Amino acid sequence: MSIAFAPPRLRSSLDRGTRSPMHGHELESMRAAAWHRHGVAAIAVDDITDPWLRQAITNEANRRWGRRQGGTSHGR
Repeated sequence: MSIAFAPPRLRSSLDRGTRSPMHGHELESMRAAAWHRHGVAAIAVDDITDPWLRQAITNEANRRWGRRQGGTSHGR
């Protein structure tokens, strides 16, 4: 319920309850934009099918930022 003539509610990136979940095509377009604009590739490790390349990327990420605290550990 809002008060009459009140200013609109401010939106914040910290307000997690107001945005609907992102669809696959939206996420993919954001990844493409990050690549084209900033040279950043956002690829899920599980999407990399080559075992050698997946392990090399995982090793580099662990070296830079440390091991992940969650997620699946399925031994691939």
